[in-house]
Amino acid sequence: MVDLGPGKKVSTPFPAIVGQESLKRVLLALAVEDGLAGALVRGEKGTAKSTAVRAMADLLPDQRVVADCPYGCPPDSVVDDVPATQCVDCRDRTDPPVETRPTPIVTLPLGATRDRVVGTLSVADALDGDAEFEPGLLARANRGVLYVDEVNLLDDHLVDVLLDAAAMGTNRVERDGVSVTHPADFTLVGTMNPEEGELRPQLRDRFDLCVEVTGSDDPDERVEILERVLDDGDGRELHAQFADKTDSLRERVHDARDRRPDLPAEFKRAIVELCRDAGVEGHRADFATARAARAFAALDGRPKVLESDIAEAAEYALAHRMRSRPFEDAPDPEEVIDDRFDEADDGEGERADGEDDSAEDGEESTEGGGEDDRRNDDSGGDGEDGESENSAAAGESEGNSGTADENDGVGDEEHTEGSDDDGSTEPDRRPGSVPDDPQEGTGDEPGGDSTEDDADDDSATPLVPGGARAGVGEATAPDLETPTASGSAAGNETGRGDATPSVDGRGATVRTEPADDRGTVDTAASVRTAARNGRSTPTDWDLQQAVRTGDARTLTVFLTDASASMAPAMRAAKGVALELLKDAYTERDEVALIAFGGEDAEVLLPPTTSVTLAARHLKDLPTADRTPLPAGLDAATELIEREDPDSALVVLVSDGRANVADGSPTAATRAAARRLGGTDASMLAVDAGESRAGLLDVVCEATDAERVPLSALSPETVVDGH
Repeated sequence: MVDLGPGKKVSTPFPAIVGQESLKRVLLALAVEDGLAGALVRGEKGTAKSTAVRAMADLLPDQRVVADCPYGCPPDSVVDDVPATQCVDCRDRTDPPVETRPTPIVTLPLGATRDRVVGTLSVADALDGDAEFEPGLLARANRGVLYVDEVNLLDDHLVDVLLDAAAMGTNRVERDGVSVTHPADFTLVGTMNPEEGELRPQLRDRFDLCVEVTGSDDPDERVEILERVLDDGDGRELHAQFADKTDSLRERVHDARDRRPDLPAEFKRAIVELCRDAGVEGHRADFATARAARAFAALDGRPKVLESDIAEAAEYALAHRMRSRPFEDAPDPEEVIDDRFDEADDGEGERADGEDDSAEDGEESTEGGGEDDRRNDDSGGDGEDGESENSAAAGESEGNSGTADENDGVGDEEHTEGSDDDGSTEPDRRPGSVPDDPQEGTGDEPGGDSTEDDADDDSATPLVPGGARAGVGEATAPDLETPTASGSAAGNETGRGDATPSVDGRGATVRTEPADDRGTVDTAASVRTAARNGRSTPTDWDLQQAVRTGDARTLTVFLTDASASMAPAMRAAKGVALELLKDAYTERDEVALIAFGGEDAEVLLPPTTSVTLAARHLKDLPTADRTPLPAGLDAATELIEREDPDSALVVLVSDGRANVADGSPTAATRAAARRLGGTDASMLAVDAGESRAGLLDVVCEATDAERVPLSALSPETVVDGH
């Protein structure tokens, strides 16, 4: 059960959640199949993401545990025919006390310290002169669910901890005179709002399944949701109302755990080929699809896996793994799934049960009537795999039992981690992959020249009536050094992941050192030091202070001229900005987008780490009629002062033809540029004008900006050596 604390409302029952069937389906699969490593729930705010995860606690089975073990070790060395991981103490015990407990769901707060997560020396025991380990959240989550809300905002040092524990299934602590290794086998569930930033690819791949959720548009559903939220009680009446449905669903999960079907050999081959066609790297997608398919079949009460189960499982297992380069929306996995199974149907002309040859005409799909027919035929069929022939022949091993599968992250680590953010592409044209040639793409590829953009030119809402949206042209980014947290342009090679000394006393504690007059005493570290020195009370010689590091926050502001005079150069300007966005993606900087056109400037995208979202806004940027350059510069100044990043870079893309200002455009531009220069932000001015008749010289002089002609950044110019 989830401990919500005293005075808090009881969580909403799982069956009481209105809509969100896909989300509930994925969470039920996690409850049935222990081999699934976790699920990522992506969606906009207020869509019951956290509510559903917490409600899952009522459906999970109870566990037999060693009563006095802080890690919840099983009393037996084998659980459900699978070797269990026990701590050192439990392995040496012959007849430990046993109790039954609910499966734990432990929440990892975003502000948690590393010590709170991994554990540390117990201060209370240290005061008594004993060096005892105090388990952290990973210990509490062992054999349970570790839930992280807004997982995309989790600090990097905590992400590293989760990756290590997920890969090994254990947590190892070596610090403060403590050396402890304990089991940390948990199912990781994370929720996130993509608009607030993307997830590190290494962590994203650790989630076996991914589901997208959106708010309901149905008025009746929205009224029903509103009525339940406005309940004045503490939720107990709602629990009583749905008690029977909750009990029935819990029994359904329990039965499904006992009857998970085996995976036929031909479906193993189908899964492998499907994942290969999707262009995903590594083997985790194969494992996740196979395990989820078995879980879905068991939930539906079927004794064997159907093609529809594989299609459903693949939709959740591939959705977050098919992104191969930045700035592109992930391809739709349904297209790859339909292509795979349509090809299998056309090639073999047989149904999954092999009964009705006359009905097979190559039009069978994974859902709809074909699925209903397979379900009906299956109800009286054999539970074995001898009659399933609608996929390819035997191939890949199942990988659904034993310790090798439980720790599959170790064996294939080198194939998957970091594979999603390197921009690599496949040499062949697989469904779901991104073409190397921009001419072959969809028109959204940075540098692409497809006619699709041209067809959509008039569809975007302009800043003023009559404006149009330009396409994206080919360009090359200038050789620009990214400013560091200290304000210099020394170039940060590893981006946001670099640890820099914390100047505000916040951040992860990397070590402790003897305290001085300038620092703040770390009480826990001081007590531990005194205990190691044989003293129950710290003296001046024992006082310690924490040395903390924080990630340098770098903000790149794209200040784009959206006036009519930019129309001839807008296509190339967008190409330059998208190339610069790639640099921000590599450095993992925050990005913001400001457009100025018409009478004023507008922040189209507030600071975010989602460069994909920034690219989408940039591609949809329309053009207006006039050039309020001073308003754009002031908007950038206000944004930087409000956000107060460690360092900032402003990329101005304009022809400098300012014609909107209170008074003289030149004087207003100079004054606004000086205000921007006062923020100490670095600046790059990309001159989109055909001559130097604009006011970019004024801007560059006041801000000490580097000026680069747009014409110098075209691929043709670079190739010619200009």
